[in-house]
Amino acid sequence: MKKIVLLMALLHCWALPALALTLGDAAITSGVSERAPIDRIEVYRTSSDGAAGRLYCFTRIDGAATDTSVAHVWYYGTREMARVELPVRSSRWRTYSSKKILAQWVGDWRVQVVAADGSLLGELAFRVE
Repeated sequence: MKKIVLLMALLHCWALPALALTLGDAAITSGVSERAPIDRIEVYRTSSDGAAGRLYCFTRIDGAATDTSVAHVWYYGTREMARVELPVRSSRWRTYSSKKILAQWVGDWRVQVVAADGSLLGELAFRVE
């Protein structure tokens, strides 16, 4: 019986770091400076010459008790366009990913922030015009 209780306690401790993760801050931005987003974009206007632009998804992940990871999953409508795995190495970790946006990709976009265990930490929506 003691072995079962000890095993359950160990399993609970191992699961705790993933359960403790929260999304402390997040933004779609045109850039990151000094580990912070330089702006917060809800609507991104493409250039009239059809050139591609680049957007960033900035996140601050709070609560990691051990090294883990998160993924930024970029969606154009319902289509997954990119999945970027990012390390999380402290209890208050800032990180970002970027995506080149082509002028013809107008419409609704979103980025899901997903923990290593597959749980959804948050989602950011924006529109390309």
